[in-house]
Amino acid sequence: MSNSNPHRFSLESFRRKLASVDALPQLCVLGVIAGVITGCLMTLFRMLLKLGAMFFMPDNDPEAFEQLTPMLRSALPLLAVTLIGGWLALHSGGSRHQIGIAHVIERLTYQQGRFPIRNWISQWWIGLVSVLGGLSAGREGPAIHLGAAASSGLGTALKLPHNSLRVLVACGTAAGISASFNTPLAGVIFAMEVVMMEYTTVGFIPVILASFMGSVISQSVFGFDPPFQKAGVEMDSFIHLPWIAASALLIGLLAGGFVRLARSASRLDILPFALRLGLVGVAVGLTAFWYPEVQGMGYDSMRLTLEGNVAVDVLMAIAIGKLILTAGAVACRVPVSIIGPILVAGGAAGALCGMVGNMLLPGVHTDPALYALIGMAAMMAAVLQAPMAALMALLELTHNPQLMLPSMLAVVVACLTARQLCGCDGFFISVTRYGMHPLQQPLMQALSRISVPAVMERNLTRTRRRLSYEQASALLDANPEWIIIERSSDDKPALAMNAAHLARWLLEHTADDVLIDAEGMFDLLEIPGERLELAPIHLQATLSEAYQCLNENPVDALYVVHGRRPDKPRISGIITRSAIERYYRYEDQSTTKNR
Repeated sequence: MSNSNPHRFSLESFRRKLASVDALPQLCVLGVIAGVITGCLMTLFRMLLKLGAMFFMPDNDPEAFEQLTPMLRSALPLLAVTLIGGWLALHSGGSRHQIGIAHVIERLTYQQGRFPIRNWISQWWIGLVSVLGGLSAGREGPAIHLGAAASSGLGTALKLPHNSLRVLVACGTAAGISASFNTPLAGVIFAMEVVMMEYTTVGFIPVILASFMGSVISQSVFGFDPPFQKAGVEMDSFIHLPWIAASALLIGLLAGGFVRLARSASRLDILPFALRLGLVGVAVGLTAFWYPEVQGMGYDSMRLTLEGNVAVDVLMAIAIGKLILTAGAVACRVPVSIIGPILVAGGAAGALCGMVGNMLLPGVHTDPALYALIGMAAMMAAVLQAPMAALMALLELTHNPQLMLPSMLAVVVACLTARQLCGCDGFFISVTRYGMHPLQQPLMQALSRISVPAVMERNLTRTRRRLSYEQASALLDANPEWIIIERSSDDKPALAMNAAHLARWLLEHTADDVLIDAEGMFDLLEIPGERLELAPIHLQATLSEAYQCLNENPVDALYVVHGRRPDKPRISGIITRSAIERYYRYEDQSTTKNR
């Protein structure tokens, strides 16, 4: 006879395992599924870009703005902001409709990684229109939002605990970048460094699987070709290092200016949103009339830069104009994606620095292509304050490990310049406390890795406040740890009583000496012993949510709600402040030992 349990592989069992901190096999399964979903979504997004380009772009290339007539490419941004503004007015009623990477981090910080479907749908439309419409925008923002929200939506539909939703968001982020740019390792580092803001083994492994699956699906459809690969680009002498450091200093200042300009949105909010949209469209359109290279992602311009086929004035338009146009769009609350534009602007700035180096050091040959590639990494690292993600992106975009040594110096100098001289945190870090974003705080990181079912006390029973001696004795038959006392009014908090206190009281009293009323009942609240006031929390919540709930409500413990019966909520367990503190101390000790 088989001893297998028919419920062993049930969804309920899967949820319960995910609630604990060591649910690595279950998270790996979710990582694979999230990678497949995100890979398919990004394949569809890239196909839609090509489909849209078929109607008006030469060679069906969504970045061939240089081949359009000056009037057409100048009119496209105005049409784009009109379509974006109309969509936002119709579906969100205003300009504060959030999409993109900042939205992903905000939902992960304050909503445990749950996303509204309305914003997800808007991301499709705005992502396609902003790129095809010639705004200075990339496709990595849509990639991250679409992947993270779809992966999280899978967990929400399955009612998975919120600690697993956080990992699913990271999986969708990594797979989105991997599928969009064929950079699987950079996708993993970006997800952990910029979005999750932590490095854990339990988080890394499923995210790696998701990024792998996303890249496999993308490469099976579009093939693989590193966009910025060029043979022979390397630093041939250490004599270049001082000028590389000086160039990175300049790029760090440009990055700091970009972040400050992009964060000036509050000053522009006095203007009507329609006027701000018009300003963005006019600014991009006028610039594109003479310099179409500022439009779109700009990867084609970057490839020409590496080949040395871009004039100095065009490089200046990309390095400065593209930064200003992108930051201005963000400041006007036009939800464009920034990473593609800043990579290209950093590359142009680096190429200019390489040309200046040739003039200042005529005896030393300086390859502008080397400085262009280093400038890409330096700009990305400085704007995002994500040095590892920038280095990995450069490595995978170029397939040139010879660039790593000089790029490490440039990334460090640029990051320090933007942070210390310009006072800029990472572009997507908008709220800090004690110098840290909420996702970076050690306590909340540890408590977010586990959900309440893994810590709560399940051995409980519930009863009315008044009951007979026999009923009180019957409550103890199942040896409960806690007794939940229901109150007569919903506005009064439920109470939890330690069952040991009732057991001791029953041993010290008999039915004859209990003070009862005419109905033969006595009041549990009159029994000596500690009683904890309770507030509800749902079964999917993480310990960080439970901790915040305890701090926000004047209660001593929480009862865990799992669904609802026709007349009252179903209670699955109880969690106390001391249980949360015990878990955190254990986790902290385990982490210290592992170090």
